[in-house]
Amino acid sequence: MAKKTKKSKEIKRKLLHKYRLVILNENTFEEKISFKLSRLNVFITGSLFIIALIAFTTILIAFSPLKEYIPGYSSTKLKKQATELTYKTDSLVTVLNYTNKYLDNIRMVLNGNISNTQINRDSLFEQFKLDPSSIDLTPIKEDSILREQVALEDKYNLFEKNSQNVNLLLFPPINGTISEEFNQKKKHFAIDIVAVKGTPIKSIANGTVIFAEWTSDTGYVMIIEHTDGLISIYKHCGSLNKNQGELTRAGEIIASVGNTGELTTGPHLHFELWNNGNPVNPKDYIDFK
Repeated sequence: MAKKTKKSKEIKRKLLHKYRLVILNENTFEEKISFKLSRLNVFITGSLFIIALIAFTTILIAFSPLKEYIPGYSSTKLKKQATELTYKTDSLVTVLNYTNKYLDNIRMVLNGNISNTQINRDSLFEQFKLDPSSIDLTPIKEDSILREQVALEDKYNLFEKNSQNVNLLLFPPINGTISEEFNQKKKHFAIDIVAVKGTPIKSIANGTVIFAEWTSDTGYVMIIEHTDGLISIYKHCGSLNKNQGELTRAGEIIASVGNTGELTTGPHLHFELWNNGNPVNPKDYIDFK
């Protein structure tokens, strides 16, 4: 017990023993700075300095870009780019799904696989139908004024509607000899017009190109969507002058007559006309004489 007490006192004495740290001028031995130190003071001061240095280093790395240079840490910029790419990928997947559905419908139009048995949409609105006898249809003054304005605006309008069909003033795509007529029973939803290879093909009306690509069966094909649900299709073209999404004007050259595709029988234009999803005889709309 006495030895332990003596040893403890000796350790305490060494820890608290005072030392003087003196900085002298080497030439004149003049004392510049002096410090009174003990082993305990040096130990405590050194420990605090090390702790402060570790804390400062940790904060500097955690809240500055320096952490990106440490193995195992990922770049903040890369994380942001990865997040943005994830959102863009999700958007592109959605757009791709819509595009695939759109192309499937286009293929059905190209192949003529359109079913005549369509859902009667009027049945969906049966519950919202009103009894005409219960409605006062007497025109009011504002209605008469509106009718006069619309009649004046449509007086020289080339696009007119009636209850049975849509009659448009359409340009013939080309002039030539019709080698095969429209025949719905044989699923030939077009007329074939024979012409010299390279003859310009014109747009029948203003519209938007919704398809302009090569197909193995019918070669270069262009599909243009017009107003009032009218779609015109041009197959076996030699070349295309318009791309998908571009606008066309009535009478504008959009392609040339060719002999492309596996199903072609010579230089001619396979011309189809669709009205509200149904194939129609182009000769009922266009004068090819």
